[in-house]
Amino acid sequence: MISQTDKWFLALGAANAGTAVVLGAFGAHALKDRLSPKMMSIYHTGSQYHLYHALGLMLVGVVALQLPESGLTQWSGWLMLTGTALFSGSLYLLAITGKGWLGAVTPVGGLSLISAWILLAAGVLQI
Repeated sequence: MISQTDKWFLALGAANAGTAVVLGAFGAHALKDRLSPKMMSIYHTGSQYHLYHALGLMLVGVVALQLPESGLTQWSGWLMLTGTALFSGSLYLLAITGKGWLGAVTPVGGLSLISAWILLAAGVLQI
C-alpha cells in the first residue's frame, strides 16, 4: 500500500517538474531579451536543477514505496524539496532582480540537495 508521504513525494515531484518546465519556458521566451547573458545563464541553471530535482523527488517517492520503513529516504525527500526551493528559487530571483545577496542562499540549497542524494543512497543501502 502506498503511504501518504510516498504520494506526497510523487505528487510534489510531478508538480515541480511541471513548474520547472513553465519557468524554463518563461525564461527562454519572456526573459531572453530582458536579462543579460550572465543573468540568463543563472536563470537557466536554476531551471535545469529544478527539473533534475523534481525527477529526483519522484525517484525518492518510488524508492520510498519499496522501502517504507526507511526514515532516511523520507528525510531525503524533504531535503530535496527544500533544497530545490532554496537553490533554484534563489537563482530565479537573483537573475530577475539582480539582488546579489540572494547568491548567499544558493549554497544552502545546494548543501540540502547534496545531503538529499547522500541520504537516499544511505537509505537504499540500509537494507
